[in-house]
Amino acid sequence: MNKTIREVALEVLLQIEKNQAYSNLLLNQTVKRTKLERRDVGLLTEIVYGTIQRRDTLDYYLQPFVKKGVSSLDDWVKVLLRLSIYQIVYLDRIPERAVVHEAVTIAKKRGHRGIGGMVNGVLRSFLRQGVPELSAVKEPLERLALETSFPLWLVQRWESQYGYEETRKMCETSLRPPAVTVRVNRVRTTVAEAISRLEAEGLEVRAGDLAPDALVIEKGNVFTSSLYEEGKITIQDESSMLVAGAVGAMPGMNVLDACAAPGGKSTHLAEQMNNEGTVFAYDLHEHKVKLIREQAMRLGLTSIQAESCDARVLSQRTGPEQFDCVLVDAPCTGLGVIRRKPDIKWTKKEEDIGKIKAVQADILAAVAPLVKSGGTLVYSTCTIEKEENEEQIQHFLAAHPDFQFDSSLFERLPQRVVDGGRYRDGYVTILPSDFQTDGFFIARLRKQ
Repeated sequence: MNKTIREVALEVLLQIEKNQAYSNLLLNQTVKRTKLERRDVGLLTEIVYGTIQRRDTLDYYLQPFVKKGVSSLDDWVKVLLRLSIYQIVYLDRIPERAVVHEAVTIAKKRGHRGIGGMVNGVLRSFLRQGVPELSAVKEPLERLALETSFPLWLVQRWESQYGYEETRKMCETSLRPPAVTVRVNRVRTTVAEAISRLEAEGLEVRAGDLAPDALVIEKGNVFTSSLYEEGKITIQDESSMLVAGAVGAMPGMNVLDACAAPGGKSTHLAEQMNNEGTVFAYDLHEHKVKLIREQAMRLGLTSIQAESCDARVLSQRTGPEQFDCVLVDAPCTGLGVIRRKPDIKWTKKEEDIGKIKAVQADILAAVAPLVKSGGTLVYSTCTIEKEENEEQIQHFLAAHPDFQFDSSLFERLPQRVVDGGRYRDGYVTILPSDFQTDGFFIARLRKQ
């Protein structure tokens, strides 16, 4: 590879900044294209994610050392300084002189000698004077937003919904690397066998904290394991695994997954049904439907029928009361998965919540007639916004008196979740800080 790790990191960060590219997808594509060594992939990932996660904090640190202010800098210079300050402040194992030397080299290569001198001056001044104190910011929410690098509007919303202490915990949790968790495909193997085989290949693994099908990978690359290649495990967060359990689909049932891509929950439903019955998996985009089919094929699940369709017009594809269970894993703001996708907090705007809420309501109204009398409707999101969650479901129930909360949900959740203080009769919220998993909302409704 001709380019250094930091040059690659700069290019990735610039694409995320300019084109709002998804960091996780772009990183995966970059790793495949550049064929980096394993140790270099780790450093690249750390620099990219860390710089995105700490963006506003890094800009605050830089501000006193840039004569006309950080906003006056060209994008590439600003990003280069951010990733350099990130390494100096947060990565102890990298010598400061090496960070400065490489930043200046990149600046000269991309710009000119004057830019190199400016970058050198900013970084050396920072090293001499030290990290600026955040104590100068007196307003508590503003200081929390800067300390944890969150948009102020989001911190204010969370504080109004969950209080200051829970908001602080969520913001701090988002800065820690998430665990790699896998779901065991019980159609093909058992949890005990999966642990044994992974350990035999040198991985360190333990049973999950919440979901019965979950394993936590503490060391090793699970993607290259024979178990993964054989379709006996798949990557999924533990909170997400709880959704299929909440549905409670049984072998032989007709089940609808209305917003199914990329297929994690569809395949989990099929596994829980022992691959008997049918899971109808729909998604709006054909290229995403292809991902569902690929997942099903890799896991050896033949009970999934995946097709492209807008969930809001599913009644045109199927008659009323066709399904024993319907899952609406709704499109949402994704504010519960910021730890995995840190760019979400910079690309989402407060007005997006109202827009996506309208789409969610349309989907719920469209699928309600498709549920059989006595059947189940499960609504889930990977956000923690009450407008998209509790309030959305309350509006739906007010407009659909033939549905009501199903109190049996508590039997389908881990005791830790039920006892966690956020379970209500028929629905539950999981904050990212509760169990160090993704933030999620799950509601189970019964049609009369």
